[in-house]
Amino acid sequence: MMNSYIFGFFALAYLVVLIWGLMKHKKTASAILLLVVLALIYDNFILAIGSLIGEGSLLESLSYVRFWLHALFTPTLILFSLFVMREAGIHFSKKRWALYGFGGLTLLAILIEYFVELQGLTLGVSESYGVVSYSSSSEASGPPPMILIVVVGLFIAAIALAKEKKWWWMLLGTIVMTVGSAAPITIGSDAITNAFELFLIATLMWTGIHFSNNTTP
Repeated sequence: MMNSYIFGFFALAYLVVLIWGLMKHKKTASAILLLVVLALIYDNFILAIGSLIGEGSLLESLSYVRFWLHALFTPTLILFSLFVMREAGIHFSKKRWALYGFGGLTLLAILIEYFVELQGLTLGVSESYGVVSYSSSSEASGPPPMILIVVVGLFIAAIALAKEKKWWWMLLGTIVMTVGSAAPITIGSDAITNAFELFLIATLMWTGIHFSNNTTP
């Protein structure tokens, strides 16, 4: 039950990030990120109440929505990466090829997630550390391809901002998320990856708000 409370805490934390973003955002990048935050609020909320709902068709249906939101909204972090560079005045990001490239990567990530993860998706009930949820019945072999593509987009923007604008927070968040998710950490909870995700999203929101308020022509 304690782990359910942890996911509930994450849902509330993302709600705070959402309100922060709604109050402060002025440009496209942070607006895009709000969609991702909404999906993460839903994801953590369903995990938090899974043990209360219990095994059955209701929780299974709610869990399918989790997978669809993940597939549709997580790839938009690639577009966030492009637009936050534009708002920061990174020269190459304003080129037409950059728009086509980042837009193409976003579409590619969504299509890969659909054909690899969603098409033929079957969910099975599981209980881990007291959290009841429905997850994919097929075993994952390595990091999802969609996530790898998203990480590439984030790193391109993060390195550009660090190099040209001396803004290190996006790079720090991306590194912490990447290394933390890959490292085998056992703490008696499956929520550790969610903690790294929260740190990443907070640094991205800060980045989006910072450059939406300090746009370089």
